[in-house]
Amino acid sequence: MATEIERKFLVINDDWRDQADAGKQYKQGYLVGSKQASVRVRLEGEKARLNIKSATLDIRRAEYEYDIPVTDAVEMLDTLCEKPLVQKKRYHVKHADHVWEVDVFAGDNEGLIVAEIELQDENEAFALPDWAGEEVSDDPRYYNVSLVKHPYQDW
Repeated sequence: MATEIERKFLVINDDWRDQADAGKQYKQGYLVGSKQASVRVRLEGEKARLNIKSATLDIRRAEYEYDIPVTDAVEMLDTLCEKPLVQKKRYHVKHADHVWEVDVFAGDNEGLIVAEIELQDENEAFALPDWAGEEVSDDPRYYNVSLVKHPYQDW
């Protein structure tokens, strides 16, 4: 079983931008978002993926991801996924010994900026950058699957 161990933080300033890469546009939608799992279709620049993730509210979750044809992903996003779609630009930012992913949301979630760090172990030590604020790993509002049903602009 594939496992994702991820911690999520709100971004409190723009200092991360000095170390960020150029970023990549993402568009994603959900085919299923239940109490057991979410099934997501995502366009990542010129690639497309199908992702299945357990719906546990924890930093450790089961995750499976598969490449799919871009044309299939576009069709699923347009016709099968719940709306609104989640739109964001993802940047990679190296800080200390880790690479952080900073998501700058657009569309119905504009104004939300979240930083995520993937770890090998739940107890792995990491340096918290000065631009990372409150941890929201256990707050379901910040899960992308939740942002479809309750977009940030409606909070």
